[in-house]
Amino acid sequence: MPRSLPPPSDESEPIVITGIGMIASVGRDRESVWRAVRRGQSGVRSLRGLEGIPDDLLIGAPVDVPVRQPGELKAITLLHITAAEALADSRVNLEGLDLDRFACAISGHMGDTGFVTEQHEGPHHHRIDGAAVPWWQQWMPNTGCSSVANRYGLRGPRICHSTACASGLIDVLAAVRAIRDGQADIALAGSAEGFHPLFAAGFHRMGVLAQHEDPAQACRPFDSHRSGFVMGEGSGMFVVERLSHALARRARIYAQVAGGKMLAEAHHVTGLDEESAALERLITDTLVDARMVPDEVGYINAHGTGTQQNDVVETRGIRRALGSAADSIWVSATKSMLGHLVNAAGSVELAITALALRDGFAPPTMNLTDQDPQCDLDCIPLVGRAQRFESALKLSVAFGGHLAAVALRRWTDAETGFPYPAAA
Repeated sequence: MPRSLPPPSDESEPIVITGIGMIASVGRDRESVWRAVRRGQSGVRSLRGLEGIPDDLLIGAPVDVPVRQPGELKAITLLHITAAEALADSRVNLEGLDLDRFACAISGHMGDTGFVTEQHEGPHHHRIDGAAVPWWQQWMPNTGCSSVANRYGLRGPRICHSTACASGLIDVLAAVRAIRDGQADIALAGSAEGFHPLFAAGFHRMGVLAQHEDPAQACRPFDSHRSGFVMGEGSGMFVVERLSHALARRARIYAQVAGGKMLAEAHHVTGLDEESAALERLITDTLVDARMVPDEVGYINAHGTGTQQNDVVETRGIRRALGSAADSIWVSATKSMLGHLVNAAGSVELAITALALRDGFAPPTMNLTDQDPQCDLDCIPLVGRAQRFESALKLSVAFGGHLAAVALRRWTDAETGFPYPAAA
């Protein structure tokens, strides 16, 4: 369509979520994943054949879908699945939009390292015969971002961060920033993760992967017997846009991205500051940005890895930031069901947070049967709770000291929002 002058930048105009796509081990689309999470279904199981971890120790939460083309990285396939779902959900008409003002913010993924294995094991060890997508076309970690943007002809800002397990959340914030800065009116934002041998081997050597005779019980966030996380696969994708743009095309609105912040711990690559000073500041600054007070927060989707250190430090940061309000806020860790999706963790868990607001339902923390006294929040053990709440937080606490938080506010307008389900 003909180019038009961009509207003047308005920092105060709300940015809203109008489309969500999601896939994970427990479902192949947004609503099937959400239904499974609501009922506490785990996608974690025993696996075999992933380089880097012995088969007798290998558990994870895989997504059982074929790649689109032989040789394509699974993360890229997952990105295309959720991008298509998010765009369809938003009911956006690409032919009627100025695609020069349609941004794409998709996190980096592990590039295809097939050639590395070939150097050590021979040219046919890692190669897929007749591969339509050779490794050198997927070597760059921004391949998925470019592939999705090219598929839909999106010519606005193209943004790709690699910030460990905060990546998905940070790229959503980057999309919001591009809209606020006047560079775009609408954006596709999210991330994906597929199992990769280097991640598997690295996490195994670090000793952070959980083990249990029953794989579904391995990841136990906030539990006294927690021993680490399990790897998962999946993707979460959003359509976010300025409110006036959404209203002009009569879009349905899930939630407002009311605020968000990024900070860092100048501490250690994998260890956390036990005083939780940076996390406390992150939560406080996010609430200020969102113009919320602690009592307004109804639900927090925690990073909640199930490692000994993370859960205590995260609890401490939440308590110090929210004060006495923390006693009445529900907190859960959905990694207990989906595994740790690393690059995709932030976006998938933000999607779950938005759906929790939509339906007035806080999902459970599974396997929480003996809560650690140091993790003294209401962590919703085993069974989710139906309760209408208007605001929620999503936290990401990533390797490398990357911290990110997003505050969502439920969209309550009867004409453009979603009504609460009758049973809620």
